[in-house]
Amino acid sequence: MLLLKNILIKFVIKYIIQKIRLLSNARKEPYFLFFKVLGFYPKKIEYYQLAVRHRSVSIPTNNGHLLSNERLEFLGDAVLNSVVTDILYHRYENQREGFLTNTRSKIVKRDSLNLLAVEIGLDKLVMVTKYVNTHTNNNIYGNALEALMGAIYLDFGYKKCKKFVEQRLFRTFVNLDQVAENEVNFKSKLIEWCQKNHLQTEFVLIDESLSKSNKHLFQSGLTIEGKTICLGCGSSKKESQQDASRIADQMIQSNPNFLEELLTEIHQSSDDISTSAEIQ
Repeated sequence: MLLLKNILIKFVIKYIIQKIRLLSNARKEPYFLFFKVLGFYPKKIEYYQLAVRHRSVSIPTNNGHLLSNERLEFLGDAVLNSVVTDILYHRYENQREGFLTNTRSKIVKRDSLNLLAVEIGLDKLVMVTKYVNTHTNNNIYGNALEALMGAIYLDFGYKKCKKFVEQRLFRTFVNLDQVAENEVNFKSKLIEWCQKNHLQTEFVLIDESLSKSNKHLFQSGLTIEGKTICLGCGSSKKESQQDASRIADQMIQSNPNFLEELLTEIHQSSDDISTSAEIQ
């Protein structure tokens, strides 16, 4: 009984000290600035200060490395995807995987994150050299938001990240149901992109099978100029094509050099075929 009482006293003292420390920190300007963005006070301010440091203003360390928000961005990207997946999975219990995937893609896509970062005021804290044009490189803000998620995760853990997304982002700035209703037609978007770049695209049914629960499963391949880009799956032929288009759209959005690399590969394949024909 005495041991339990001592443990309880130590816990209460630790809690009080932590609260006093947070109140003390709240009076410091950096803590207050991040409070306005986060809705809570950080414990380890250095995580958050690093999260808003663009690589153009990296800090050199004693061992020769450059510190910027890129590693936190990598971590935060994974955390944000996990949190959004968690929220959607429990909110839309009767929706299929394709719906959940498409909705998540719209929430975490770069344009959405850039806008969210500005709306919560994170753009005002981002440190970037004056030689970088933030108007044409506004992905800097979306990247900083991902890095901020990484900082929250390191400082408080997963539950705090989920609470931040639910209460600070979704409740205030994102209408989840509206986002879910406005589902993107990735196939139309991809066809439009191909037409714009004078490329021929085709969907090829690769496989059709029955799952253990006796449900149809289709797999379609997406080809551009005869080159297979990716495969998509779904409970119908149309859904599998939509899934393949979504994957291709992610590839295009995530790689600024996608078109150039694709054309190079296509031309290389054409040259190889021509060389083979000449040898024969």
